[in-house]
Amino acid sequence: MKILAFSDLHMARARARDIVAASAEADLVIGAGDFCNMRQGIDEAMAMLAGITRPFVLVPGNAESLDELRGAAPAGATILHGSGVDVSGLKLFGLGHAVPETPFGQWSCDISEAEAERLLAECSVADVLVLHSPPKGLGDATSTGLSVGSTAIREAIVRIQPKLAVCGHIHDSWGQRGTIGATEVVNLGPTVNWFEVTP
Repeated sequence: MKILAFSDLHMARARARDIVAASAEADLVIGAGDFCNMRQGIDEAMAMLAGITRPFVLVPGNAESLDELRGAAPAGATILHGSGVDVSGLKLFGLGHAVPETPFGQWSCDISEAEAERLLAECSVADVLVLHSPPKGLGDATSTGLSVGSTAIREAIVRIQPKLAVCGHIHDSWGQRGTIGATEVVNLGPTVNWFEVTP
């Protein structure tokens, strides 16, 4: 299955145009959170992506709440947060929001490591994990070199061993990739990223 994946659009109109145009070639489109800015503009951000006609799977970032994303997402899109979906035999499981909590204040939609662990425990098998936050130690370095990823997410990747885990959230690590066991892990960023994953 040919997958187009991106994260952290943050209402960048030109980036959205590129993603929508490329999506015509995809079997599945994945959006890994942060479509708007600081809880503002989710309707506008989703309107920018309305031209996506392929199956579209989204998780909320920390810039939008789960309910806000559900209310604004294009018709037919699937929103995951502590839940999974099967797309043409491909098993996906998603976890949104920031893990662990950020220092950004009340606007940021964050969850604790304990809550992330509880939600990820619902998943025993997945081909693709769709995450907003990166795992601890991979794609999670800030501009000062601080590792701010999630231990619960890393432990889930080790346990589940999906073929692919995609994330975003840490802008300084966009484009970084590596492996945890047999799992390819990629911090996406707001660009067109292609993957081939078979069920």
